Amino acid sequence: MNKAFVRESDQDDEEDSPPGVPRLPPGTKNYMTRRGFEILRAELDGLVRDERPKLVETIRWAASNGDRSENGDYIYGKKRLREIDRRIRFLIKRLESALVVTPAEQDNTEQVYFGATVTVCDVDGEEEQTYQIVGVDEANASEGRISWIAPLSRALLKAREGDVVRFVSPAGIREIEVVEIRYE
Repeated sequence: MNKAFVRESDQDDEEDSPPGVPRLPPGTKNYMTRRGFEILRAELDGLVRDERPKLVETIRWAASNGDRSENGDYIYGKKRLREIDRRIRFLIKRLESALVVTPAEQDNTEQVYFGATVTVCDVDGEEEQTYQIVGVDEANASEGRISWIAPLSRALLKAREGDVVRFVSPAGIREIEVVEIRYE
């Protein structure tokens, strides 16, 4: 077989991850909430059932027009098809390795674990914020959903209401107090 079609190492598996999406730490599970799992599943289904078949048809039509070297529809279509296939491979890998956790079924609700919605405030007591600890693929800090591998999440894990935790933020070392823990 030609070397062009053989992957050299397992490191290439993460090549399919889109820029800006953090890689999972080696040897860890891909924890995910049911909501995050369903969002990724819906995206995969949309790509496989709708977008990719339409694009393949467009490429087929463009190829039938003759000279492919200056055919914009064909060139762009092939490029977009590679992007879609890369995203499909990434989504399949993430969904296969996913361990779906339902926060509402958590037994120990006294401590912060994956899926917890935690309200914290600065030690000064001035600024109060609420975060939900979610999977890497569903994190969105502007909506209050932070990844379980983020420094804040790691500092909060196993904390109880009233505990003060320290963590390193981009602004330096911060201390925050856990005000409330909920599992929804």
